[in-house]
Amino acid sequence: MQIKTTYPHKVKEIPHIWIPMRDGVRLSARIWLPEDAEETPVPGILEYIPYRKDDFTALRDSIRHPYFAGHGYASVRVDIRGSGDSEGILYDEYLPQEQDDAEDVLKWIAEQPWSTGKVGMIGKSWGGFNGLQVAARRPPELQAVITLCSTDDRYADDVHYKGGALLASDMLWWASTMFAYNARPADPEIVGEKWREDWIRRMEETPPFAQEWVRHQRRDAYWKHGSVNEDYQDIEVPVFAVGGWADGYTNAIPRLLEGLKAPRKGLIGPWAHEYPEVAIPGPSIGFLQECLRWWDHWLKGKDNGIMEEPILRAWMQDSVPPQVEYEERPGRWVAETQWPSPVIKQKELYLFNQELGEESKSGLPINVSSMQQHGLYAGVFCPFGQPGDMPSDQRLENGFATVFTSTPLEERMEILGAPKLQLEIASDQEKALLAVRLNDVAPDGSVTRVTWGMLNLTHRNSHEFPEKLTPGKKVQVTVQLNDIAHAIPAGHRWQVAVAPTYWPHAWPSPKEATLTIYPGKETKLLLPTRETQSIDDQLPAFQQPETAPVLKKEILRPESRKRQIHYDMVEKTWILDDYSDEGARKLADNGMEYGSTNRNVYTIKEGDPLSASVQCDWTMDIGRDDWQTHLDLSCYMWCDEGHFYLKHKLKAFEGEKEVFKKEWNEKIPRDFM
Repeated sequence: MQIKTTYPHKVKEIPHIWIPMRDGVRLSARIWLPEDAEETPVPGILEYIPYRKDDFTALRDSIRHPYFAGHGYASVRVDIRGSGDSEGILYDEYLPQEQDDAEDVLKWIAEQPWSTGKVGMIGKSWGGFNGLQVAARRPPELQAVITLCSTDDRYADDVHYKGGALLASDMLWWASTMFAYNARPADPEIVGEKWREDWIRRMEETPPFAQEWVRHQRRDAYWKHGSVNEDYQDIEVPVFAVGGWADGYTNAIPRLLEGLKAPRKGLIGPWAHEYPEVAIPGPSIGFLQECLRWWDHWLKGKDNGIMEEPILRAWMQDSVPPQVEYEERPGRWVAETQWPSPVIKQKELYLFNQELGEESKSGLPINVSSMQQHGLYAGVFCPFGQPGDMPSDQRLENGFATVFTSTPLEERMEILGAPKLQLEIASDQEKALLAVRLNDVAPDGSVTRVTWGMLNLTHRNSHEFPEKLTPGKKVQVTVQLNDIAHAIPAGHRWQVAVAPTYWPHAWPSPKEATLTIYPGKETKLLLPTRETQSIDDQLPAFQQPETAPVLKKEILRPESRKRQIHYDMVEKTWILDDYSDEGARKLADNGMEYGSTNRNVYTIKEGDPLSASVQCDWTMDIGRDDWQTHLDLSCYMWCDEGHFYLKHKLKAFEGEKEVFKKEWNEKIPRDFM
């Protein structure tokens, strides 16, 4: 990593400025721009997220936005309405109000004396989502987008549902995260004496997001809003879509490359949910330089050749032993000039008698029983690169699933894309889940998960109009696994593991189901195989990572994490306890002190899917000198056969004094879940 302290332009920072919205609400912004921008106007770059620019993202903002400014851009970081120091209430993700406000912000940027009138949007996760969503509205000021770790489909590929199954592991965790974030007060030095009144109102009126998410258990209008795959043609500006194979948000990149007609490029590295110049697993790259090439081409009109390069560049991962964290993933960069790629071919492997073979065989049906503890060693749904994020050796899981394994490969095989499992299958219950893991089995017997997917079988034909299964009746289903690039060496074996459970990624079906798989021509694994192409060796190397200096800070408490599985052999209860102390720090530039802890506990009992429960606890501290605030938040989710139950409890303290306490309770019918 090279820290850059000198740039083509001297940088001026505006620590705080109000941007007025059409309804009178003001959003808080921080701006970095060239000192001479009012004499020589520059394009703008907007990052628009709810994660608090003056404390929580201040460190990450400091390495990125000044870098853009030093290269001739006005880099603008805005807190969304109801977050950070911005006024108003944040009622949910990606509401029309958020997009209306974004249009007002873009217009405001374009009208400033330091602006050329052209603006780009960049963002990771939430900011990657809304960049696409705002682009679909076609505001004239927006000229290009860089979207990282985001999705085009809010129902099928986000932290709420996957394959029509409710994501127990991340849905309540993420909802509790945002509930805690939203409950923090604005900075009195920015908003003045009304900070306490605004803080109490924010806690009183901001709802627990999980309630609305669980009310919408199928792909209805709620999820269609903000899902740009409803009509890709709405997006006319150029899009650079970026992600990593270790992230929970990679599948959108191939879909965007295929669906968009506007100029577009894709980049997928080995990374978790982070910007590629700092992400692990490595190798990291000079991503800020790649951003500048994109902005220079589309916002400044420079012909730098970026659009003559391949449409997709991806890291072909080599086989590795299973580990719960990786600093680096060995491999190489490969490229595709078209997507879908004409050089990728489907390799068929048929399931029979716990084998994967190249010839289809008919045989006796194979029963797949429910084991509620299957999935405890899956790692987290959306890794951020923390210790313990990645899946363990899958031998720990395979005893709770039905496994099909190939013979050792005679030569190396590479795949790029989304593997699929097609099955002729029946269930003994009206509602059932199918979870699928694709593994790489090494000669020493260790098993590394390559990718995975799942399907709520009542959603086999539609996420919008689910249908019960008829017990015992055969149906044809296809489970699409997450996109991946993986090279399996000679001597290794492919393996498919299937199960009706995947806790805690998937909330279990209300009754234990036994699935029956019928071998034959319709029961097969489809692998997107790719031969090495000459263009792979012609790619220019990425530059080494560069950033601006990180903001100075004092560590008040170091970070730590524990991720433990407990089993009570008497009660036959499994508990996954995931605890993160996210540390505490003090920023040198504004004196803000902030820290947090988070514990997520997932509990289930063998043989009892209705025993499933999730508890997410947060503590949040933020303050300065004598002004100190503290939050305690507990969120719970459990179920019976007909309903989900949600409880949220929030306490807030100013110093040692409790100033707010409230409990929210919700009972929501299960809808084909």
